[in-house]
Amino acid sequence: PFYDERERGLRRRRSCNEIASYLGVDLGKILIKRFADGEIYVQLQESVRGCDVFLVQPTCSPVNENLMELFIMIDACRRASARSITVVIPYFGYARADRKAQGREAITAKLAANLLTEAGSDRVIVCDMHSAQALGYFDIPVDHIYGQPVILDYLASKTISKDLVVVSPDVGGVVRARAFAKKLSDAPLAIVDKRRQGHNLSEVMHLIGDVKGKVAIMVDDMIDTAGTITSGAALLKQEGAEAVYACCTHAVLSMQ
Repeated sequence: PFYDERERGLRRRRSCNEIASYLGVDLGKILIKRFADGEIYVQLQESVRGCDVFLVQPTCSPVNENLMELFIMIDACRRASARSITVVIPYFGYARADRKAQGREAITAKLAANLLTEAGSDRVIVCDMHSAQALGYFDIPVDHIYGQPVILDYLASKTISKDLVVVSPDVGGVVRARAFAKKLSDAPLAIVDKRRQGHNLSEVMHLIGDVKGKVAIMVDDMIDTAGTITSGAALLKQEGAEAVYACCTHAVLSMQ
């Protein structure tokens, strides 16, 4: 795994250090700079010829810069004769546009998958992809890791009432919430039915299921502007939930 030398790569560096320490290997070194016009420059600081390279790069904000950095790093490794290139993407950007919900829309999840392949990736590792169908967009092997066990362990460490109900914050997350509920002694399921008014905006309409007097656990893959979670939590409280917990794998939190 490589890490970014710039300040905004510090969190990534900590993650890479933990991975390297666990595996008992040393971190590779890479130089990433910017030209005056903003173009990205990448140079490997050591030989990777014949090596199995793992590039760790979350594609969170700034999404476009992080993705472009990743493409260039992959290309640099390929041209340096790496034996294999595995891309580790904890948060996969552009995964939300995984289908054409309206006419004349792009499917950016497929485009991002194509670009990773064309850049020279041999394998991709992702964590809690926004939709399972997007995994089929890759023409190379993909390993999908779930954050659910970590969240379940955390909940188990808390003193939470046994009278639980797992809540999906929207209809699209029902399968995820149901799988989560099965791990919690097959807890009952509730669904927040909402109508999205625009990109990054959501409106809660009504609740499907019973939460009165229960501890509600809202499960989602990501929290971006937190509009879905906060409006959903307000609805659950209105419907009589004793307490509301929100959990997700990717805390994007784009808005302050």
